[in-house]
Amino acid sequence: MNALLDELNWRGFIKTSTDLDALATHLDSGPVCFYVGFDPTAPSLHMGNLVQLMLVRRFQAYGHRPILLVGGSTGLIGDPKQAGERNMNPKDIVAEWVERIRAQVSQFVSFEGDAAATLVNNYDWTAELSTLDFLRDVGKHFPVNRMLERDVVRSRLETGISYTEFSYILLQSYDFLQLYRNHGATLQTGGGDQWGNLAAGVELIRRADGGKAHALATPLLTKADGTKFGKTEAGTVWLDPAMTSPYAFYQFFLNAEDEQVINYAKIFTVRSQEEIAELARSTKEEPHLRMAQRALADDVTDLVHGEEARKDAVAAAAAVFGGADLATISTSALEGVVAELKPGEIAAEADGQLPLVIDALVASGVVKTRGEAKRAIQEGGAYVNNKKVASLDARLEPAALLGAGYAIVRRGKKTVGALRVVR
Repeated sequence: MNALLDELNWRGFIKTSTDLDALATHLDSGPVCFYVGFDPTAPSLHMGNLVQLMLVRRFQAYGHRPILLVGGSTGLIGDPKQAGERNMNPKDIVAEWVERIRAQVSQFVSFEGDAAATLVNNYDWTAELSTLDFLRDVGKHFPVNRMLERDVVRSRLETGISYTEFSYILLQSYDFLQLYRNHGATLQTGGGDQWGNLAAGVELIRRADGGKAHALATPLLTKADGTKFGKTEAGTVWLDPAMTSPYAFYQFFLNAEDEQVINYAKIFTVRSQEEIAELARSTKEEPHLRMAQRALADDVTDLVHGEEARKDAVAAAAAVFGGADLATISTSALEGVVAELKPGEIAAEADGQLPLVIDALVASGVVKTRGEAKRAIQEGGAYVNNKKVASLDARLEPAALLGAGYAIVRRGKKTVGALRVVR
């Protein structure tokens, strides 16, 4: 097999593809132009999209030229989903998301050299396309019986699927045909849930132009609870720091389960086979060191948010669990910590005094009752901003509050919460 495909296979990037032997020969024949698309159905990309961007980086490292497509037109429609009809977002919102996602994808690839990336928007070639031309030039190549065989279409036939969503596959296939004709793109990559669309694009190129193209789909990586990295799942890990803070981002990967961490490291880092093997050995023999989790969290946070943001996240994590002074962490890191801890609120008393620590512990959620809070203090296990609480009569102190009136409270070594004092 081709050296690139060997690496992709080892890293776990290949779920299915058109003929792998033919693809290997094609890649060996010289630099290949390939493309991957991102629909702007949310204001940010997420970790599932980063799988595709890491795949692009691997292809580009081997000298192949990527086209990154942001779907200004397909984003107005949305790929059919199993649960039901998608809500259509307003055109001005989609246009705004297109620009945000163009900026995001641009940070992960190189636009210089022989393998320089190209950024395109499919709205450019569909906005003025007439319905008659589309039906004559594209629609005639799509047998309806084949389209009805798609799993997502079959699952929606009883509850109903609109012609709009039913036609999405034509638009995405047309993208491949356009990029094949105008840029020489001969390979499309995407997630495993896009395989029907990828294969349809290959078929359209064959039917319309008699051309040869290829497709490669990656597995859908899952989180620890078995759900996929997706926009519609709870707990989505976004690439936009305003939607998932660097602290929360770092913590997500730091908390990766031992069973998942090596798979993640292969996909989301560029560490060598030897380095990954050492991390796997440590995970098996010295799991308490969490070497793989730390390496993974460091590498991915550096890539997405930068080294300084990663250092802030590490410092914030140390401070939250008593390893440093909370007052020394950056404002952005503090905001990320507080957001991740989902702070409660507590009001100052009528005379202006701040609440008792007992009530603060309950309001933060680290204990359920005032009785539990009293026991925590009496046993020496209650902390406010990393300072041990010695008295049942202790109150929150104005000078000790962080940022916009926040306090980080802790019971023991691991149970941490936050609250905001309202005055």
